[in-house]
Amino acid sequence: MRAAYVEQFGSPDVIRYGDLPDPVPGPGEVLVDVQLTTVNPVDTYVRSGRFRTPVTFPFVLGRDLVGTVGAAAEGFAAGEPVWCNSLGHGGRQGAAAERAAVPADRLYRLPPGVAPEDAVAAVHPAATAHLALFTHGGLRPGATVLVGGGAGNVGSALVTLASRAGARVIATASPRDHEYVRSLGAAGTAEHRTPAERLAALAPQGVDLYVDTSGDHDLDTAVALLAHRGRIIVLAGPTARPVLPAGALYLKDGSVRGFVISHATVPELADAATALNTHLAQGLLVPRALEYVPLSETAQTHRRLEAGELRGRRVVLSTA
Repeated sequence: MRAAYVEQFGSPDVIRYGDLPDPVPGPGEVLVDVQLTTVNPVDTYVRSGRFRTPVTFPFVLGRDLVGTVGAAAEGFAAGEPVWCNSLGHGGRQGAAAERAAVPADRLYRLPPGVAPEDAVAAVHPAATAHLALFTHGGLRPGATVLVGGGAGNVGSALVTLASRAGARVIATASPRDHEYVRSLGAAGTAEHRTPAERLAALAPQGVDLYVDTSGDHDLDTAVALLAHRGRIIVLAGPTARPVLPAGALYLKDGSVRGFVISHATVPELADAATALNTHLAQGLLVPRALEYVPLSETAQTHRRLEAGELRGRRVVLSTA
């Protein structure tokens, strides 16, 4: 099969595109004929060695795939459309190949009528958003949520899922994106790095859940905005070292929790998948902008992502 893989950690220059042996499914695995995959920031962390996780070289890159079942196994029928968003780490080979052996408990059926390209672009950021909001954030209807970076891939999913769950959502974004973020369900918008006192006017009762995808990690602002027992979910920035105003956090009974989807359990991922399939079937979680390239352009896509050229856009890589 053709695959995008590495034989050592390093820059995008270490990525190779060529032939590897077909995967042989083991017990509890399903062979999938991959149609589409994509590239996430965490894929670049794994490739570079910044995110330490068990790998076996040659190592196929990539988390996400949409494809069809290659041979009946583990309750899946041959030809069924399926998706996965947790390959390429934890000892599992990745999705950037013509075929993949996927653990059955990490493989989900694609709902009828959902475009494969929409699904493959959405399942990683939307699962991240679901887990941040509900698994780690304890979101309840009626809560106020502030989403930092609401127009990005994860940010837009956060706005969509939180507003659909009955929360009041405030989002920061560039002014040109305010209309888009409101169309997703945000009740209020502000520019990035808006002072806390101005943001507070949009949430006079305080913020129950603060989720920042921008990587700024302005904990002074976040803590200042928290309601009593408000929560801050830290999503991004493995090298960030923000200052925590511990006294103010203490006085609010507040909490800060780090979260990375790579550590999500199989049941947590399955719970997120059920929710995502419902939203996908309803026509939600549609990516704002897609770009299509062949799988052979995996290295170039890694370069572009690391250079900051793909903000708010998703590249879909095809094996065809």
